[in-house]
Amino acid sequence: MAESKSLLGNFGYSTTPSFSGLPTFFGQPYTQDLQDVDIAVSGVPFDCATSNRPGTRFGPRGIREASLLQIHEPPYGWDVDVFSDYKIIDYGDVQVDYGDVRGFPQRLQNHVGRILDQNVTSLVLGGDHYITYPILKAHAKIHGRMSLLQFDAHSDTWKANEPTDIDHGTMLYHAINEGLIDPGSSVQVGIRTTNQEPMGMNIIDSFEVHEKGSQFVADKIREILGNNPTYLTFDIDSLDPAYAPGTGTPVWGGLTPIQVAVILRKIMGINVIGMDVVEVSPPYDTSGITSVAGAHVAVDLICLWASGK
Repeated sequence: MAESKSLLGNFGYSTTPSFSGLPTFFGQPYTQDLQDVDIAVSGVPFDCATSNRPGTRFGPRGIREASLLQIHEPPYGWDVDVFSDYKIIDYGDVQVDYGDVRGFPQRLQNHVGRILDQNVTSLVLGGDHYITYPILKAHAKIHGRMSLLQFDAHSDTWKANEPTDIDHGTMLYHAINEGLIDPGSSVQVGIRTTNQEPMGMNIIDSFEVHEKGSQFVADKIREILGNNPTYLTFDIDSLDPAYAPGTGTPVWGGLTPIQVAVILRKIMGINVIGMDVVEVSPPYDTSGITSVAGAHVAVDLICLWASGK
């Protein structure tokens, strides 16, 4: 866990303040030494694939800064303290050359591949949702065809005009066509926008979540995923804009934070092999609540990963 030195002075017991020092993910050490590391957290400040409001290039920093609000407490509601029981590092950011956008996907795939080659689990902070596609390519080299658990307002299965198109709405279209994931054993949660081609994905839309409840959703997720190697991608716009206004394509009628927290805790033990949190856009997040949500989701994903070990 982050360094938290006890201080005893005129004002009594205290801890190292969260607003001092480098803003790393939950105060974890910044290093690119992967020896004995369990999880490496990377930032991907990329938003060239967005179709609406940009700004997710600032997402990794926003999530890191928001995470510091919770560094002195173990995650609530889990039977594991991941920051004490596992070695987690902040691996820094993928270098994004905005003058060479076409070269970005391969750089990201290589970045994640270096982590996976050392038998380290990757957690990525985006960035727009296109980034999941190169990340899935890196994971497929290790795990083969995977299941996908996707929290999202959008299906991201829009047909790409060209194989090299860089668009956050085509991420899953590419991944399915290339055999990176098995749509029949994958599930999307929170969908509430129209797409005429679901490409075989199992969908639990936002209405179903609200009408049938978190236990139903968790049971259905378990039934679909089984014990398959599962990549988990969390688009912050799966949350209702009341809780996550800072995103590029907000859609009303979304999930609540407590629904997400309960669902994640009810699917403990699934086989998570990698994860990301995407589409946090601080320029549209004037109160900072979207970054706070992103930080909480990120640590819950780590706890979910740990629950399957």
